[in-house]
Amino acid sequence: MALAKQKLSTCLWFDKQAEEAATFYCSVFKNSKIGRTAYYPDTGQDIHGKPANSVLTVEFELEGMPFMALNAGPTFKFNEAISLQIPCKTQEEIDYYWDALTADGGQESQCGWLKDKFGLSWQVFPDFMGDILAGPDRAAAKRTMDALMKMKKFDIAAVQKAFKGQ
Repeated sequence: MALAKQKLSTCLWFDKQAEEAATFYCSVFKNSKIGRTAYYPDTGQDIHGKPANSVLTVEFELEGMPFMALNAGPTFKFNEAISLQIPCKTQEEIDYYWDALTADGGQESQCGWLKDKFGLSWQVFPDFMGDILAGPDRAAAKRTMDALMKMKKFDIAAVQKAFKGQ
């Protein structure tokens, strides 16, 4: 199935895990779907080194955002310079995404950041963070930032207490 075309989309480079990654991401996000899969033809092996009929790309969509997973070899790896953000309304939502994305070899980092088992960086955070950090109460923003800097996975109750100065 061809997914809706948008002006911009994201291509994620994998060595040979494109299909596995697309399936994993679609299992984590409830509003998701897998689209078309393209396969390497029997030409160009001298350039791409991939066997004929192995997966080239997998189109998928997460929460209405289109992605393409590309099997292109081990040359490039993900790093923290690019991350995907998941603003969450509840602690349960933060816990769900955090646990799902760190499962099976993912890694926790600081300040709501993590890497999934493929090395892709994610930020899982309360959806009200921008309002606090960009808000007019700079003292509250500082207290909140001080609290955030000590956390790995965000604790909404602790963030709200810091904001209120409790």
